[in-house]
Amino acid sequence: MERLICLAIGYVCGLLETGYWVGKMYHVDIRKKGSGNAGSTNAVRILGWKAGAMTFFGDVLKCFVAVLIVIFMYRGSECLPLLAMYAGAGVTLGHNFPFYLGFKGGKGIAVMAALVAANSFWHLPASLLLIPVTLACFLVPVLITRYISVGSLLAYLVFFIEMVLCGQAGWLDMEPHYLYELYILVFVLFALACYQHRANIRRLMNGTENKFGGKKKE
Repeated sequence: MERLICLAIGYVCGLLETGYWVGKMYHVDIRKKGSGNAGSTNAVRILGWKAGAMTFFGDVLKCFVAVLIVIFMYRGSECLPLLAMYAGAGVTLGHNFPFYLGFKGGKGIAVMAALVAANSFWHLPASLLLIPVTLACFLVPVLITRYISVGSLLAYLVFFIEMVLCGQAGWLDMEPHYLYELYILVFVLFALACYQHRANIRRLMNGTENKFGGKKKE
C-alpha cells in the first residue's frame, strides 16, 4: 500500500507538465512543434533558452516536491530510499503520460536529474559525487556528438549503475530485498526512458538524428 501511495503522490506531482504550460505562455503547444515532446530540449528548440530553462527547472522541482512529501510522510521507515524512488517513478509516469493531455508528455530526463540529486543525500559527503558523475556522463557525449538523446540515455544508464553501487556499498541503509526491489525499479525507469526515446534510437541507427543546434533533418 505504501508503494501505491508513493506512486500516486508522484503521479499527481508529475501532472504539472511544465513544458506544455510554458508553451501556453507563448501561445504554442510544443507537443505540436519540433519533436512533439513536452520536455526542455524541445522547449529550447521551439521557444528558446529561457523557456527551456523554465521547463527544466519546473520538471526538476515537481520531482523534488514529490520526494520530499514522501520523506516527510514516511520518515523513519526502514525502506525510505525505496519509497522515495517510487515517488520519483510516479512523477516520471505523470510527466510522460499525463491523462489530461491524452497521455502525451515528456521523456522523463529532467525528472531523472532530480532523482540523481535527491539520492545524493543518503550518504554524505561521498554520495554528492553522484551529481557531477552523472552530469559528466550527460554533457561529454552531448558535447562530442551533439546528440541530446545519447547523453540522456547514457546518463540514465549511469544512474542505474550508481544506485546499484550505492546499495551494495551500504549507502542506502536498507535490507537486501529492499535494495533488489529498488534496482529493479530504477532499471524499469531506464527501460521506460529507452522506450520514450525509441524514435531517437531509430534515427541514430539510420544516421538521421537531429544534432542539437543543427538544422532539422527530414
